[in-house]
Amino acid sequence: MPETHTAYTDTENLIRLLDAAENTPDAVTLRARSYELLRPYPGATVLDVGCGAGRAVAELARQGARAIGVDLDPAMLAAARSRFPDLDVRAADAAELPLPDGQAHGYRADKVYHVLPDPSAALAEARRVLAPGGRIVLLGQDWDTLVIDSDQPELTRRIVHARADTVPHPRIARAYRNLLLDSGFHDVEVEVHTLVFTDAAMRPMLAGHADAARQTGAVSAEQAEAWIAEQTRRAATARLLVALPIFVAAATR
Repeated sequence: MPETHTAYTDTENLIRLLDAAENTPDAVTLRARSYELLRPYPGATVLDVGCGAGRAVAELARQGARAIGVDLDPAMLAAARSRFPDLDVRAADAAELPLPDGQAHGYRADKVYHVLPDPSAALAEARRVLAPGGRIVLLGQDWDTLVIDSDQPELTRRIVHARADTVPHPRIARAYRNLLLDSGFHDVEVEVHTLVFTDAAMRPMLAGHADAARQTGAVSAEQAEAWIAEQTRRAATARLLVALPIFVAAATR
């Protein structure tokens, strides 16, 4: 998921972008890896925090887990309920989860912590709801390391970094390991998986990056327009390439 919920006002467009990104072979493999690290077993209560349209919740439920999705976005929860009517999805904050102490066996948060007001509070809440031996898996991108092929490398760097600076915690993924250790988790392991996108469906995400950079004053309107035009040409000629490193951290309560 290269963008945050708040980067879009049109939920349907966001869901279309998410579907395009999450259906790629790399993304499917990455989700499967996150489930392996989570180690769900039949009947285990597993939370997916920031569940969005519910894809991971549905996949975990199909593995036999008692999967619960939580999100604060009403439109996303409505989409999840529409797509997967039998899912257990709830409106809840990451720092105030709807479970008693020690009732969860797994906790998963995919590209969520970069937008949380207080990531440490969310981790404390994760530790509260997890039973001893419970597993936590965090996934997220480092917003400064997005790789975009372009004939305008200096302008691309400015756009990427300017977009990163609009995110509350753009570099939190590289800090997952220390955050987990500081929050009392153990057996912490970290992996990096790179998602590669060459599909024209990524063009709206790139346009969003350029527009955000323009709004911050990092680039001019003319520069943003020229950069978007280049990426549009690349998309039209099957020459678009975006590489997104995703940090995956797993630990035990």
